[in-house]
This record gives sequence, C-alpha cells and structure tokens, in this order.
Amino acid sequence: MASTFQRGKVELVFSAMDTDGDGLLRESDFESLARRWASVRAAGDEERLTAIMHGWWGTLAAHSRDPESVTVDDVLTVVDLLGQIPDAVTATAEAMFEAVDEDGDGRISSTEYQRMIEAWNGSPTDTTAVFARLDADGDGIISRTEFTLHWSEFWAGDDPAAPGTHVFGTPSIP
Repeated sequence: MASTFQRGKVELVFSAMDTDGDGLLRESDFESLARRWASVRAAGDEERLTAIMHGWWGTLAAHSRDPESVTVDDVLTVVDLLGQIPDAVTATAEAMFEAVDEDGDGRISSTEYQRMIEAWNGSPTDTTAVFARLDADGDGIISRTEFTLHWSEFWAGDDPAAPGTHVFGTPSIP
C-alpha cells in the first residue's frame, strides 16, 4: 500500500495532468499533455509523445475501477505494483528519457528538462534547483543512468531524501 509520502508525489503529477481539475484523469488529459509538450518541441515529436502518453493511459485504465476515468487511488494501485515490475519502470524511464532528450545526444540538458516540466505543468517553472539535484555527478547534464535511477526513485520509491523525489517538482512532504 502506498505511503502518505508516495500519495503526495502522485498527487503532484496527477494535479498537473488533470486539465479540467475534476479529480479524474481521462484519455483527453493525456492527449492534452502530449499536445502541450509537443508545442514546445521540434516539429515531428507529437507522434512519439502521444504514443508515450497513450501507453501510460492504457496501463492506468487497465487497472482503474472505471476504464474511462482514473482517480488518484487508481494511480496508486499501479504505483503499488511497480516495485514488483522494475523492468516496466525502467522501460518507461527509457521512453521518457528519449522524449525529454530533444536533440538525441544521449543527455538531458537543463533547457530540455525545463521544457518538459513546463509542458507538464502547463506554466513557466523555475527548474534550476531541481535540475542541480538530479544532476548527481554535477556535470551539467542528466545522463540516461541518472534519469532512470531518478524515475525509479519517483515512481517506486518511498524516500523523501532521494533526488528522484523531485523529478516533477517538489512534493509536499508530511
């Protein structure tokens, strides 16, 4: 069962994705996120971003009590399963890394990271401090290895001190 801390992390992401604020995620919310993200990216990325978002939607809908709408509790049901399926978490991290790495150089720059977070939030966001925290070795980029570790820390972890806790911003810590 997800902890209060894990719930806070999921609620942070959930609220950013719930475009109409009704407390439910629908396929249209995932499509909206893909459009927001593609709008700040190079032409041609919309298909890839839409495919990633539809993949997430399919997983959540399959575990939801109502396959047309997903609640925070439905997302937490999936989060509870993630510790048992680390390969799925890694595969999702790989897909996300590819989506964030706009220029395909195998590294995420601070600018690429900021664009992803701003698309996710739908508003300008200062990501300087979070990026520095995620750049574990201080080399000015987030490597594939760093990103995968942080993705796992966010989705399957329960450690408020883990850098990956902040991948999508700073959650409220009880």
